Amino acid sequence: MEKQSSIIKRSPKNNRILAIDFGRGFSVIAMIMVHTLWIHAQQNVQSDTFLGHFIHFVGRGTPVFLITMGVSFMISRNQSIQSAIKRGILILGVAYLMNFLKFLTPILVGLMPDSFITAYGWESPLNIEKYMYLLLTGDILQLAGISLVILGFVRAYVKNKFLILGLAIVIAFLSVELRDFQSGTVGLSYITQLLWSNGYWVYFSVFPWISFILLGMFFGQWYIEMDYDQDKLFKRMFIGGIICILVGAPLVFMAEEYHFNDFFHLGPGGVIYLAGWNFAVLSIFHWLLTKTKNNSVYRTFYYCSKNVTSLYVIQWVLICWGMIFFGFQSMSELETIVLMPLFMGLTFMVHFVFMRLKKGFRSNRDTFKRKISIESQ
Repeated sequence: MEKQSSIIKRSPKNNRILAIDFGRGFSVIAMIMVHTLWIHAQQNVQSDTFLGHFIHFVGRGTPVFLITMGVSFMISRNQSIQSAIKRGILILGVAYLMNFLKFLTPILVGLMPDSFITAYGWESPLNIEKYMYLLLTGDILQLAGISLVILGFVRAYVKNKFLILGLAIVIAFLSVELRDFQSGTVGLSYITQLLWSNGYWVYFSVFPWISFILLGMFFGQWYIEMDYDQDKLFKRMFIGGIICILVGAPLVFMAEEYHFNDFFHLGPGGVIYLAGWNFAVLSIFHWLLTKTKNNSVYRTFYYCSKNVTSLYVIQWVLICWGMIFFGFQSMSELETIVLMPLFMGLTFMVHFVFMRLKKGFRSNRDTFKRKISIESQ
């Protein structure tokens, strides 16, 4: 117990913040539940049942993933712009591969249910334009990839944490105003959609969602300046969270359509309000971890945090392929509840196999390289 508490309090060498790993891992589990509800539950289950309301409430924790991304990005060992750009481009590649696997693959093999196609107002067979629409759909991985490229420069040239905080606030307030500025040029139109979308083709546009990552970077820089004292970090994060809730809640209450909109296209009040709750939750996670012993649940969350990108892709693909067997938005409340642990279990099983294959490939590659090296001597 004392050993774990000391690790949580101060870790200047490895920079691991268990509450950050815990929160990011928790978000992975929450995403599986949310995506199962969206894809498989009937519309009335999503909107008129306790399950639907509860899962949508859990889904409001999406900013945890982005805030933790910002903290981790700020304290990572590799601080170069080139590394950030490389990672960003790699994640963008994974994002479009995921779209191909979860949408186009079942359609191309003729197994996607007609109800999914009909939900878009389309008819089969699809033309190339509709295939491209599905392939280019903006998800949180597109947001992460683009943000990494942008934030690599912010981290390199903006050294004052309060300037980072100010940038997050400015972006939150500008985002709503930018949505009407959409290019009519093919190609450029898609870029402006990714940056400040006003529709559901892009679920997580860079503006305003990058604000959450910047807020995480603000606390990440503060954490460094506090000599890696995690207790101080989360005390200040909790205070910041309360302040954000007190500021954001009235704004959302007075003008919900402007400040909160449909969740995916938040206004400034919604960003501040959700950031506050997520700061508070992360602080509670830290307190919980200092008061309890490590256990299998915690280790599962840490595992999810370590493998967040691959787990995210796998769960989305499995849930979408699940439409082949369970249909699209056709499950009752009880059936949806049963599907959630099913998809969780399948996600971990597939990921285990994926990691074994990946490890085997690397081992064979290294063996081949050593063999070539020996033969060339």
